[in-house]
Amino acid sequence: MGEVELSCRAYVKMYLHACLFPRCSINGLLLSSSSAGGAVCVTDCVPLLHSHLPLAPITQLALTQVDVWCSQTQQRIVGYYQANACVSDSSPTPCALKIADKIAEQFDSAILLMLDGSKMSPDYRVPPIVMYERKDSRWMLKDKHTIMLRQWEETRAIASQMQESGDHTLLVDFDSHLDDITKDWTNQKLNTKIAELASPANGNI
Repeated sequence: MGEVELSCRAYVKMYLHACLFPRCSINGLLLSSSSAGGAVCVTDCVPLLHSHLPLAPITQLALTQVDVWCSQTQQRIVGYYQANACVSDSSPTPCALKIADKIAEQFDSAILLMLDGSKMSPDYRVPPIVMYERKDSRWMLKDKHTIMLRQWEETRAIASQMQESGDHTLLVDFDSHLDDITKDWTNQKLNTKIAELASPANGNI
């Protein structure tokens, strides 16, 4: 499997999801709107749950709805992300492996991304992520040198600025949407905010 590129929008939303529910395990889906050959470009993510992660019916419902939305917006599900409630533990849980396997059935180059809670502070200089790829029916650690986060310094600054200003409370995950269906799990408002902050930094998200 080749390189993986993570966009500013995708990283910031994962980071804010973890910040919004600091004592919970959280998860979500990684999306791509790019069909670039070879590299997987993660252009967005959909935050899913912050409670009952292993609950299969909710996960299945979310996967189905996101899949339908992706087909309407020329995107596809290319991976899965999770942060564990225990910050010192960034290893994939059985639930993470199961959902990632399901995605890999539809997309050969699927990725499994774990957020490392012990490295989530704004001062940390490298992306707090651990990425896995599927090889021979097993999820193996991916070589760090094949993971690209362009404009990392700007992305890190945007993530911490949004957290400090309370913008992380704008984030809606699928869990929150199920509690109040007027809430938008596609997070268009948050996407616009990230785009506004990112445009002076790098001209694209």
